[in-house]
Amino acid sequence: VADARDPATGVPVYSLYGATRRPTPAMLAGLDALVFDIQDIGCRFYTYIATLKNCLEAAAKAKVKFIVLDRINPIRGDRIEGPVMLDKPVFTAIHMIPLRHGMTAGELARMFNVESRLHAELQVIQVEGWQRDQWMDASGLPWQNPSPNMRNLNAATLYPGIGLLEYAISVGRGTDTPFEVIGAPFIDDRLLAHELNQMHLPGIRFQP
Repeated sequence: VADARDPATGVPVYSLYGATRRPTPAMLAGLDALVFDIQDIGCRFYTYIATLKNCLEAAAKAKVKFIVLDRINPIRGDRIEGPVMLDKPVFTAIHMIPLRHGMTAGELARMFNVESRLHAELQVIQVEGWQRDQWMDASGLPWQNPSPNMRNLNAATLYPGIGLLEYAISVGRGTDTPFEVIGAPFIDDRLLAHELNQMHLPGIRFQP
């Protein structure tokens, strides 16, 4: 993603998903506030939350107000699962949280601000009407792809587990069903399907 300029207004558009991953002081100069309005999917290595923390840190240093327009956690807010990354923070593990963290972006922002002692002027516009035990399809909200390979709730549900395997196998990026199919030349598909089916994932049946 490259920097650009909005053709209608002439306002500069700065990419935070490339060589630059946090706003620079020049980008924030003259701003009254920085607004985060992005749908997360509830998984630690989905890097939107890393961008959230990077922006929060930059806003705190620049003394710019930081506003989060909160969204629901589409894979539920009452399920906390997976390992906690304890090493030095990286873009796919920006904070010490579990793999499936169960939080909204606004809740994460509040935690980042306190635990990292950022002292940012943070305002969270809280989501309303969402119950923590709801999947996104129970909320009545329409699905809109938050990124090109996150195309439905099924993919988002599978992503925290399937994404862990991505360093070693294909997880379906570039297919019509990313994170719903996996493959590699060395996989015994029948044995893998059997083992995955033993996990009894609700509503999911793996076929070799």
